[in-house]
Amino acid sequence: MENNNIKLSITDLPLEDRPREKMMLRGISALSSAELLAILIGSGNKDETAVELSQRILNSAGNNLSNLGKYNLDDFVNNFKGIGPAKAITIMAALELGRRRKEDGVPDRPRITCSEDAYKLVRGGLIDLPYEVFKVILLNRANRIIDILHISQGGTASTIVDVKLVMKPAIQQLATGMILCHNHPSNNSRPSSSDDLLTTRIKEAASLLEMTLTDHIIVCEDDYYSYADEGRL
Repeated sequence: MENNNIKLSITDLPLEDRPREKMMLRGISALSSAELLAILIGSGNKDETAVELSQRILNSAGNNLSNLGKYNLDDFVNNFKGIGPAKAITIMAALELGRRRKEDGVPDRPRITCSEDAYKLVRGGLIDLPYEVFKVILLNRANRIIDILHISQGGTASTIVDVKLVMKPAIQQLATGMILCHNHPSNNSRPSSSDDLLTTRIKEAASLLEMTLTDHIIVCEDDYYSYADEGRL
């Protein structure tokens, strides 16, 4: 006789329907709230898979995560078979992180609109150094700052820059533009032939990767040189 009361365990589900595997195959946005919750609790009970139990927990809160965030430890432990203190604490911690993320909001990323913006951004950290330091400002498509990278430092007259060390983090962070910056301890803002060569090499490497070299700023205490302003890019 067929037993219709047998419940599937999560490992009996098709591979693509298991939350962790589904996330790896399709990305985290493809998961339902119940599936995300199931990843947190890991297992269900003898009558329900983790996904089924998670859906029942969500149903109890009207399928509203804000309502679920009001549950305390006893609400989880006393009302849901298979949810002990450890699982309840995991759920509560995740919901609290979500609340804090919403409270923090989207971080403000300054936008670089001209060479002076870039100069002011890095000037304070470069003008008092007795040696050369090379930095790169990574930009998104809207020219907002993704990151500021310290690439190298050298002597009083030069620093060695490996183009691969510039391009690797730019690729990893999906930058679409970059601004090169380095200081001249001599306080002479004019670029050297080495500066020109490096600018050309990085511009060519960026172009191959569909990135834009927006500028190369040479930083001095009271002045700066911009390759973009001088029409050299």
